[in-house]
Amino acid sequence: MNFYQYKDGYRYTSDVMFLYDFARILRLSGDVLDIGCGCGILGLLLKRDFPSIGLTMIDIQEEHIFLADKNINSNALGAELILGDFAEYEFNKKFDFIVSNPPFYHERTKKSEDKRLLMSRYADFLPLKALFCAVFKNLKEKGSFVFCYDARQIEDIFAASVNAKMKICDICLVHPKDDKEALLVLVHAKKNSKSCAKIHPPIFVFENGIYTKKAKDIFQKADSRSVDCE
Repeated sequence: MNFYQYKDGYRYTSDVMFLYDFARILRLSGDVLDIGCGCGILGLLLKRDFPSIGLTMIDIQEEHIFLADKNINSNALGAELILGDFAEYEFNKKFDFIVSNPPFYHERTKKSEDKRLLMSRYADFLPLKALFCAVFKNLKEKGSFVFCYDARQIEDIFAASVNAKMKICDICLVHPKDDKEALLVLVHAKKNSKSCAKIHPPIFVFENGIYTKKAKDIFQKADSRSVDCE
Protein backbone atom coordinates (compact mmCIF):
# COMPACT_ATOMS: atom_id res chain seq x y z
CA MET A 1 0.00 0.00 0.00
CA ASN A 2 1.18 3.50 -0.85
CA PHE A 3 0.55 6.38 1.55
CA TYR A 4 0.86 9.99 0.47
CA GLN A 5 2.48 12.32 3.00
CA TYR A 6 3.58 15.94 2.93
CA LYS A 7 7.32 16.46 2.61
CA ASP A 8 7.39 19.11 5.32
CA GLY A 9 4.41 18.13 7.48
CA TYR A 10 3.84 15.48 10.13
CA ARG A 11 5.01 12.06 8.92
CA TYR A 12 4.16 8.73 10.48
CA THR A 13 6.88 6.76 12.27
CA SER A 14 7.47 3.11 13.15
CA ASP A 15 5.22 3.65 16.21
CA VAL A 16 2.15 3.24 14.02
CA MET A 17 3.52 -0.02 12.58
CA PHE A 18 3.89 -1.55 16.03
CA LEU A 19 0.42 -0.30 16.97
CA TYR A 20 -1.05 -1.76 13.77
CA ASP A 21 0.44 -5.18 14.55
CA PHE A 22 -0.75 -5.02 18.17
CA ALA A 23 -4.30 -4.16 17.08
CA ARG A 24 -4.36 -7.05 14.61
CA ILE A 25 -4.12 -9.51 17.50
CA LEU A 26 -7.59 -8.45 18.66
CA ARG A 27 -9.23 -9.45 15.36
CA LEU A 28 -11.16 -6.23 14.79
CA SER A 29 -14.82 -6.36 13.81
CA GLY A 30 -17.87 -4.09 13.69
CA ASP A 31 -17.51 -0.30 13.71
CA VAL A 32 -13.97 1.04 14.12
CA LEU A 33 -12.91 4.66 14.76
CA ASP A 34 -9.37 5.95 14.13
CA ILE A 35 -8.68 9.08 16.22
CA GLY A 36 -6.22 11.63 14.84
CA CYS A 37 -5.92 9.62 11.66
CA GLY A 38 -3.26 11.77 9.98
CA CYS A 39 -2.72 10.38 6.48
CA GLY A 40 -4.93 7.42 7.41
CA ILE A 41 -2.25 4.74 7.59
CA LEU A 42 -3.42 3.00 10.78
CA GLY A 43 -7.09 2.79 9.91
CA LEU A 44 -6.47 1.83 6.29
CA LEU A 45 -3.99 -0.94 7.12
CA LEU A 46 -6.59 -2.40 9.48
CA LYS A 47 -9.32 -1.99 6.85
CA ARG A 48 -7.15 -3.88 4.37
CA ASP A 49 -6.65 -6.76 6.82
CA PHE A 50 -10.23 -6.74 8.16
CA PRO A 51 -12.31 -5.67 5.16
CA SER A 52 -15.65 -6.24 6.90
CA ILE A 53 -15.10 -3.47 9.48
CA GLY A 54 -16.94 -0.17 9.14
CA LEU A 55 -14.10 2.36 9.33
CA THR A 56 -14.48 5.98 10.44
CA MET A 57 -11.47 8.30 10.69
CA ILE A 58 -11.37 11.70 12.39
CA ASP A 59 -8.71 14.40 12.46
CA ILE A 60 -8.71 18.02 13.62
CA GLN A 61 -6.51 19.22 10.73
CA GLU A 62 -7.99 19.77 7.29
CA GLU A 63 -4.65 18.98 5.60
CA HIS A 64 -4.67 15.52 7.16
CA ILE A 65 -8.22 14.85 6.00
CA PHE A 66 -7.15 15.76 2.45
CA LEU A 67 -4.29 13.24 2.62
CA ALA A 68 -6.46 10.53 4.21
CA ASP A 69 -9.03 10.96 1.44
CA LYS A 70 -6.29 10.70 -1.18
CA ASN A 71 -5.00 7.50 0.45
CA ILE A 72 -8.49 6.00 0.73
CA ASN A 73 -8.98 6.46 -3.01
CA SER A 74 -5.48 5.43 -4.09
CA ASN A 75 -5.76 2.16 -2.15
CA ALA A 76 -9.39 1.50 -3.16
CA LEU A 77 -10.61 1.17 0.42
CA GLY A 78 -13.80 2.51 1.98
CA ALA A 79 -13.94 4.78 5.03
CA GLU A 80 -15.90 7.73 6.41
CA LEU A 81 -13.83 10.85 7.05
CA ILE A 82 -14.66 13.50 9.68
CA LEU A 83 -12.96 16.85 10.14
CA GLY A 84 -13.34 17.71 13.81
CA ASP A 85 -12.07 17.67 17.39
CA PHE A 86 -12.58 14.15 18.77
CA ALA A 87 -12.93 15.38 22.36
CA GLU A 88 -15.96 17.49 21.40
CA TYR A 89 -17.43 15.80 18.32
CA GLU A 90 -20.93 14.29 18.59
CA PHE A 91 -21.00 11.02 16.65
CA ASN A 92 -24.24 9.45 15.45
CA LYS A 93 -23.18 5.98 16.61
CA LYS A 94 -20.94 4.18 19.09
CA PHE A 95 -17.97 2.04 18.13
CA ASP A 96 -16.80 -1.52 18.81
CA PHE A 97 -13.14 -0.48 18.55
CA ILE A 98 -11.37 2.86 18.81
CA VAL A 99 -7.73 2.99 17.71
CA SER A 100 -5.28 5.84 17.93
CA ASN A 101 -1.69 6.98 17.72
CA PRO A 102 -2.46 10.14 19.72
CA PRO A 103 -0.21 13.13 20.39
CA PHE A 104 1.79 12.22 23.50
CA TYR A 105 4.84 14.48 23.68
CA HIS A 106 4.80 16.04 27.14
CA GLU A 107 5.19 19.69 28.07
CA ARG A 108 8.90 19.40 28.92
CA THR A 109 9.80 18.27 25.40
CA LYS A 110 11.30 20.92 23.13
CA LYS A 111 8.48 22.16 20.91
CA SER A 112 8.42 22.88 17.21
CA GLU A 113 7.29 26.31 16.06
CA ASP A 114 5.14 24.67 13.37
CA LYS A 115 1.52 24.69 14.63
CA ARG A 116 0.66 21.64 12.52
CA LEU A 117 3.42 19.59 14.11
CA LEU A 118 2.48 20.82 17.57
CA MET A 119 -1.09 19.60 17.12
CA SER A 120 0.08 16.22 15.81
CA ARG A 121 2.64 15.54 18.52
CA TYR A 122 1.84 17.28 21.80
CA ALA A 123 -0.60 16.03 24.42
CA ASP A 124 -1.63 19.64 25.16
CA PHE A 125 -4.03 19.32 22.21
CA LEU A 126 -5.60 16.06 23.48
CA PRO A 127 -4.69 15.33 27.13
CA LEU A 128 -4.94 11.74 28.35
CA LYS A 129 -7.84 12.43 30.69
CA ALA A 130 -9.91 14.08 27.95
CA LEU A 131 -8.94 11.34 25.51
CA PHE A 132 -10.08 8.52 27.79
CA CYS A 133 -13.31 10.28 28.76
CA ALA A 134 -14.26 10.83 25.11
CA VAL A 135 -13.30 7.25 24.24
CA PHE A 136 -15.52 5.86 27.00
CA LYS A 137 -18.41 8.02 25.80
CA ASN A 138 -18.11 6.78 22.21
CA LEU A 139 -17.50 3.06 22.82
CA LYS A 140 -20.18 0.40 22.87
CA GLU A 141 -20.50 -1.75 25.99
CA LYS A 142 -17.42 -4.01 26.18
CA GLY A 143 -15.85 -1.90 23.42
CA SER A 144 -12.05 -1.72 23.08
CA PHE A 145 -9.59 1.16 22.92
CA VAL A 146 -6.21 0.32 21.33
CA PHE A 147 -3.47 2.95 21.33
CA CYS A 148 0.23 3.68 21.81
CA TYR A 149 1.82 6.19 24.14
CA ASP A 150 5.08 7.33 25.73
CA ALA A 151 6.06 4.42 28.00
CA ARG A 152 7.53 6.86 30.54
CA GLN A 153 4.01 8.17 31.16
CA ILE A 154 2.55 4.76 32.00
CA GLU A 155 1.45 5.93 35.46
CA ASP A 156 -0.66 8.63 33.82
CA ILE A 157 -2.18 6.05 31.47
CA PHE A 158 -3.31 3.88 34.39
CA ALA A 159 -4.69 6.91 36.24
CA ALA A 160 -6.64 8.10 33.18
CA SER A 161 -8.07 4.63 32.55
CA VAL A 162 -9.26 4.30 36.16
CA ASN A 163 -10.79 7.77 36.05
CA ALA A 164 -12.71 6.82 32.88
CA LYS A 165 -13.77 3.45 34.36
CA MET A 166 -11.90 1.47 31.73
CA LYS A 167 -9.82 -1.63 32.35
CA ILE A 168 -6.41 -2.16 30.80
CA CYS A 169 -6.39 -5.69 29.36
CA ASP A 170 -3.19 -5.90 27.27
CA ILE A 171 0.17 -4.14 27.45
CA CYS A 172 3.31 -4.47 25.32
CA LEU A 173 6.48 -2.43 25.78
CA VAL A 174 8.66 -1.46 22.82
CA HIS A 175 12.41 -1.01 23.45
CA PRO A 176 14.94 0.46 20.99
CA LYS A 177 17.37 -2.35 22.02
CA ASP A 178 17.39 -5.07 24.66
CA ASP A 179 19.61 -2.97 26.95
CA LYS A 180 17.60 0.26 26.57
CA GLU A 181 14.51 1.36 28.48
CA ALA A 182 11.15 1.19 26.75
CA LEU A 183 10.08 4.39 24.99
CA LEU A 184 6.73 3.20 23.62
CA VAL A 185 3.88 1.26 25.19
CA LEU A 186 1.05 -0.44 23.30
CA VAL A 187 -2.19 -0.61 25.28
CA HIS A 188 -5.57 -2.30 24.93
CA ALA A 189 -8.17 -0.96 27.35
CA LYS A 190 -11.76 -2.17 27.53
CA LYS A 191 -15.00 -0.60 28.64
CA ASN A 192 -16.74 -2.35 31.56
CA SER A 193 -14.31 -5.28 31.61
CA LYS A 194 -13.22 -7.41 34.57
CA SER A 195 -10.39 -9.17 32.76
CA CYS A 196 -6.92 -9.35 34.28
CA ALA A 197 -4.18 -7.57 32.37
CA LYS A 198 -2.01 -9.58 29.98
CA ILE A 199 1.60 -8.42 29.71
CA HIS A 200 2.91 -9.37 26.27
CA PRO A 201 6.57 -10.17 25.53
CA PRO A 202 8.49 -6.95 24.82
CA ILE A 203 9.43 -5.86 21.32
CA PHE A 204 13.05 -4.95 20.65
CA VAL A 205 13.52 -2.85 17.52
CA PHE A 206 17.28 -3.10 16.86
CA GLU A 207 19.99 -5.68 17.45
CA ASN A 208 23.61 -5.03 16.47
CA GLY A 209 22.54 -1.97 14.52
CA ILE A 210 19.93 -3.70 12.34
CA TYR A 211 16.22 -4.38 12.74
CA THR A 212 15.34 -7.47 14.76
CA LYS A 213 13.42 -10.30 13.13
CA LYS A 214 10.30 -9.24 15.05
CA ALA A 215 10.52 -5.66 13.78
CA LYS A 216 11.17 -6.79 10.20
CA ASP A 217 8.21 -9.17 10.37
CA ILE A 218 5.92 -6.34 11.49
CA PHE A 219 7.12 -4.02 8.72
CA GLN A 220 6.63 -6.82 6.20
CA LYS A 221 3.05 -7.39 7.39
CA ALA A 222 2.31 -3.68 7.00
CA ASP A 223 3.82 -3.70 3.51
CA SER A 224 3.50 0.08 3.18
CA ARG A 225 5.43 2.75 1.30
CA SER A 226 5.48 6.50 1.81
CA VAL A 227 4.96 8.75 -1.24
CA ASP A 228 5.77 12.44 -1.06
CA CYS A 229 2.94 14.83 -1.75
CA GLU A 230 3.42 18.55 -2.39
